[in-house]
Amino acid sequence: MSGPDGLRPGEVAAGDLGPADGPALRVIGRARTPWGPEDCPKNIHRARERGAPAILEIDPVFAPALSGLAVGQPVIVLYWMDRARRDLLVQAPRHVDGPRGTFALRSPNRPNTISQSTVTITALDLGAGRVTVDALDCFDGTPLLDIKPWLASVDLPPGTAD
Repeated sequence: MSGPDGLRPGEVAAGDLGPADGPALRVIGRARTPWGPEDCPKNIHRARERGAPAILEIDPVFAPALSGLAVGQPVIVLYWMDRARRDLLVQAPRHVDGPRGTFALRSPNRPNTISQSTVTITALDLGAGRVTVDALDCFDGTPLLDIKPWLASVDLPPGTAD
């Protein structure tokens, strides 16, 4: 149960952090998903279980950057969870045994609400700047930040079998 400040027992918020001092980000498009605040899956695994593909609508100025992508290819999608809290330092999710630091969790509530999912391209329409992927765990209209190819030679940690 959350208190009047929106915190669960054991959670710690930072307070006023002042203006961001880092780089500016460019939104490259929007995610089109069937999800809203009431029914969004908590992670990409749960989104896949529901069997709903997502469409990455890329702004026309960035559409040429899609060349070289292929159906069946795994990609990493980075997106901005624009409705998530940015002040939580310690969180108390219901699925773990006690409060944990934000950097030990995959929660969207973090200082920079960047999320990522590794997904598979199921359809491409380069002319329209649309990439359909197997699933995505974010609200419809979530800002997209980047798409990167997933490469076993780069993305698997050392000592992990591919």
